[in-house]
Amino acid sequence: MIIIGFESSCDETGVALVCTQRGLLAHALHSQIAMHREYGGVVPELASRDHIQRILPLTEATLGQAGISMDDIDAVAYTAGPGLAGALLVGASVAQAFAWARGLPAIPVHHLEGHLLSPLLAQPQPQFPFVALLVSGGHTQLMRVDGVGKYELLGETLDDAAGEAFDKTAKLMGLGYPGGPALSRLAEQGDASRYDLPRPLLHSHDLDFSFSGLKTAVLTRLKNLEKEGGALSDAQRADLAAGTEAVIVDVLAFKAVKAMKQTRLKRLVVAGGVGANRHLRARLVESMAKLGGEVFFPPLEFCTDNGAMIAFAAAQRVNAGLVDLTDDSHAFTVKPRWDLQDVCA
Repeated sequence: MIIIGFESSCDETGVALVCTQRGLLAHALHSQIAMHREYGGVVPELASRDHIQRILPLTEATLGQAGISMDDIDAVAYTAGPGLAGALLVGASVAQAFAWARGLPAIPVHHLEGHLLSPLLAQPQPQFPFVALLVSGGHTQLMRVDGVGKYELLGETLDDAAGEAFDKTAKLMGLGYPGGPALSRLAEQGDASRYDLPRPLLHSHDLDFSFSGLKTAVLTRLKNLEKEGGALSDAQRADLAAGTEAVIVDVLAFKAVKAMKQTRLKRLVVAGGVGANRHLRARLVESMAKLGGEVFFPPLEFCTDNGAMIAFAAAQRVNAGLVDLTDDSHAFTVKPRWDLQDVCA
C-alpha cells in the first residue's frame, strides 16, 4: 500500500510517499523560516497562507520524484494535531479532498507520533520496547514505547519546553529567528562554565522538566552584566549561550538516563528538532554507552517537521491494524491541542 502524507502543523510544509512494505519512496519540504524571520517568530496567518501556496507544487514534486501517479496512491495521511489551527486545516482539507475525490481512506496522524516513530526511518531501526525523548517545539516528554500505539508518559515539561528555552533565551540575547540554531552556533565559541545558571528539576524525584526558570535566569544575568559594563561583548554573549545550551543538555541527558534506569530498558530514541543538537547527541551517546545501552536518532533531515514522518506513522498504524481503511465518511476536524496518549491502542 502506498500512502501520501501531508504535514502543515506550523511553519514547514511537507509531502511524502511511503509504502507500507518498502518504506519511504520520496518526500519534499518547504520551510517558512525566511518569511517569518522578519517578524521574529511564526505568524500563524502567514503560515497558513504559505501552506496553501506550497502544498500542491510539493505534491507534484514528490510524485515526480517517486515516478508514480495519483492512481498509484492507496491512502492519504495528514497531521490532525497538535499545531496551529489554521495551518492544520490546510493540510487536513487538502488530504480529505484528495481522499474523497479518489475514493481513498484518509488517516489523521498525531504530530508527535510522527516524531516518535521517525527514528525508524533510519538504519538500524530501534526495536520495541524503548524509551523516547521527544524534544519538539513546544513539547518535551519522556515516553515508554512498547509498540505502535502503545505509549506511556513517564515525564513532561511543566512549563517551557527545551525548544522554547532555546528560542526564548536566544531572543533575549538578540540572536534573531530561529533562535535555537543561532544560539547553538554561538555556543560553539563560548565557555559553558563562565556563568552559573540553574538546572531546574535536575534532582527532583520524578521525570518532569521545567525550563521557564532558565529563561528568567538568563534575563537576570543579562541585566546584571549590562549594569556592570554596558553592552555585552562578543565573548560574554558566547559564554552565556554556551552556558544556556549546557543547562538544557545536562537536564535532558540526566532525565533520559534516569528514565532508562527506572524502566530497565536498554534502547533510547531521541526525536524532534532539539534532537539535532550536536552536544545533546554526543552526551546521550556517551551516557548510553556507560549504561550498556543504545541511542537512536532520526536522520537530521527528519528531526524538524516533515511529511515523511506523517506518512510513515500512518503506514506503521496500518501495518499494526490500528486504522479502519473502510471508513469513507471524510468528516474531519483538527486538534490544536491533542494528548499523545489519546491515540494509544
